[in-house]
Amino acid sequence: MAIKVRAGLATLDDLEALLDSAGLGKEAKSKTRTKLNALAIEPRNELAAFIDRGVEIFSRQDDCAMTAVFAWGSAIASYPYFGKVAEFSGRLTAIQGDCSVSEIHRRMSEVYGDREVTKRATQAVIQTQANWGAIERVENGKRLNRLPQRKVSDEKVIRWLVEAALRFTGKAMPVTSLPTMAVIYPFQIDQSLPYVLSKSDTIELRAEGPSNQFAALRS
Repeated sequence: MAIKVRAGLATLDDLEALLDSAGLGKEAKSKTRTKLNALAIEPRNELAAFIDRGVEIFSRQDDCAMTAVFAWGSAIASYPYFGKVAEFSGRLTAIQGDCSVSEIHRRMSEVYGDREVTKRATQAVIQTQANWGAIERVENGKRLNRLPQRKVSDEKVIRWLVEAALRFTGKAMPVTSLPTMAVIYPFQIDQSLPYVLSKSDTIELRAEGPSNQFAALRS
């Protein structure tokens, strides 16, 4: 619904009605509205054009899997903390398909400090990843199982998702590493990236050596 509000296909009243129907408490409703504003409705100025490109792609799609791509891409581009938790979740579940929540907390504490607010924020992001179908929580929430990846084949969607990942990293990345970037672990890119990215207006490909190709955001 937030995507459609940004696209002018729905109103804020429609969104309020949806939030009311969800049965959220006053505080939860306020937090949800704040997050939706940042992700889609009122993004930061430097992300507005990026979000608008996503809205143009996703606003007329009813596929929940595609909505998940928009939510994930917007979150990692808008919230570095979300992106870092996603990155650790992706790395730690990459080999055996699961990991302990305590291991993610330990990694996040090393980056942001061992504080109660860090633990609460990390738990919130982990739960959001579960709500969005990337992982499932087992053993009373103490462990995470990675759920099957969702294939992404649409070229516009792939370019937008890669742009989100590059915005999170803030640096050029080898093209060969992009499909397996931990921060976008819920998704499987099902296209040849050099060809797809060569048609992007926002991403440039750079040759570094005879066989190394890097992708970066255009200045």
